[in-house]
Parts: sequence; C-alpha cells; structure tokens
Amino acid sequence: MMKVALVGCGRISKRHIEAISETKGIEVALVCDIIEDRAKELAKKLSVPYVCDYRKIRNVDVISVLTPSGDHPRHGAEIAETTDAPYIVCEKPISLTVREADELFKRVDKAGKVLLPVYQNRYNPLIVMVKELIDSGRLGKVYQFICNALWNRDDNYFKNGWHGTRAQDGGVLYTQASHYVDMLHYFFGELASGKGQGGFLRGMEVFDTVSAVMRFQSGAVGSLNATVSVYRQNYETEFTLIAEKGTVRLAGTNLNHITHWDVEGMEKPGLDFHLDHIYGKGHNTMYEYIAAGKWEMFPSREDVLSGIHLMEKLSY
Repeated sequence: MMKVALVGCGRISKRHIEAISETKGIEVALVCDIIEDRAKELAKKLSVPYVCDYRKIRNVDVISVLTPSGDHPRHGAEIAETTDAPYIVCEKPISLTVREADELFKRVDKAGKVLLPVYQNRYNPLIVMVKELIDSGRLGKVYQFICNALWNRDDNYFKNGWHGTRAQDGGVLYTQASHYVDMLHYFFGELASGKGQGGFLRGMEVFDTVSAVMRFQSGAVGSLNATVSVYRQNYETEFTLIAEKGTVRLAGTNLNHITHWDVEGMEKPGLDFHLDHIYGKGHNTMYEYIAAGKWEMFPSREDVLSGIHLMEKLSY
C-alpha cells in the first residue's frame, strides 16, 4: 500500500482525498498544514496523524504539495531535500515563472527524487480522444480553435490572503485556466507567437480576465478567453476545434460533453461523463498511475517548462 502525505489542507485537498480514497493500493497516511487547527481537524476526520512542518514528514512514499500556487516551487524543493519520500506531487501551476520551475526540477533532481506535476485534465477521456484525433491525422490539417473558461469566483474567494495577489496567485490563466493553457500546448505543441490582453477589472494585483490569440508552430491559430467574473456562478468551459476533415466542440463543467461532432468517417463516440464537482476525474487517473507505478504517464520536464513559458508569455 502506497502512503501519501498531503501538504496543505485547503480547498483542493478534498479532491485529492476523494481521488485517493477511490483508488486501490494507495492511502492518505498523514496531513500537514501551517495552520494547526486546520491540520488537526482534517487529521481527525481521516484518522491519521498530522504535522505543521513538512520537513518532519517521514515514512511515506508520496508527498502531495497542495499549498498556494506561489509557494509551490519552494515547498516542492524543500520537501525533496528534507524528507525521505521519493515522489513529490505538485499541484498546478508548479510555478509562476519558467525560472522558478527550472530551479524546482534541478533541486528535486539533486535530491534524487521525482517531481510529478498535476496535469489531470490530460487524462480527461474527451481530451485524450481529441489528442489522438489530431496526432493520428484523422482530422487532417487543423485550422482553428476556440477555448473559453468562463467562470465565477466571488469576492469571498479572494479574501483568503493569497488569491488575487501577484506573488502567490498569478492571475486567471495560472490559478483557474492553467489546465486549458496546458491543453492547447498538449494539442498543438510549441507556440510560434501569441499575445494576451488582460484586465484588472476587480481591483486585484493580477488579471481577473484575459483574452489571448496565438499561433502554434503546427499552424493552428486560435483564441483563449478566461475570466473569474461571470455573474453569480460558472457559465461554461468550451473548446471548439475546426479542421480539414472535421469539427468538434466539447463543453460542460470540465469538458465532459461532446456538444458537436462532424468528423469524416467517424460516428460520435459515447464518451460523455457526469461530474459532481468542478475538477473532473483526472485526479483519480493520476493516483491510479501512481499506485501502478506508471511514471511515464506524467508530462516530461521539457513539456512542463514549455507550457509554463506559454502561460508566462500570455500573462505578462
């Protein structure tokens, strides 16, 4: 049984706990948070011990870093250097800059550990299907894409001390839409040119709204719109792909429905799935890969750094 320690007992920890509890061969063995009451409460709920200093974690196989985004590089590196866990899972984004991400990888390597970045949307079955369509050539030449992540995060969301700050948050492309930036990179490869225009419309230090246009070296041209300012509740996440031999549109809370399908020689696949939360099912697949030792299913260092470069280019 693989043992996991969770560092950070905030919002995203619930999704990791759910995914681990639904995966055979892996379990939460310890939790950690700098706020003792929060760590103690979650530890009691899970019937596991807790610590408030991640440097004291011992005798686990995996440590999952679930702390504020801007802390990921430091926390990931220090955990690799001070604990005996061989694998370090790091939630998205692993850093806010390419420089910090590169340093994180180097420090983890020097410590003899393995960094496992969380890119759970790559395991979404509809995204896997589109990736295979593109790579196989079934769609022919890809002409254009449109991606929209139109969400709501109310004022209370930004009162936790780090959301909305330049040092810790990075803005809507980093904290909310980073998986969709990564999806575009995953589908189309290296960026040839791109430009993002952002707005500080709610008075924060980072963009709450971004519109970006880009052209990839593969030739695909398209746009990404992301916001956290939709009135009252999340509106939609959508992705449309226009290609030589087909048009596909995915939508839903987490791109979990095919809402348009017209592909040469192919019937619409029955891959739609139901969600009862906003994060999708990718964390389950990620922990299944960890439990099975399928480390090759995680993105390469070069892929991760390239994706962060794309995010950095569109954000600043």
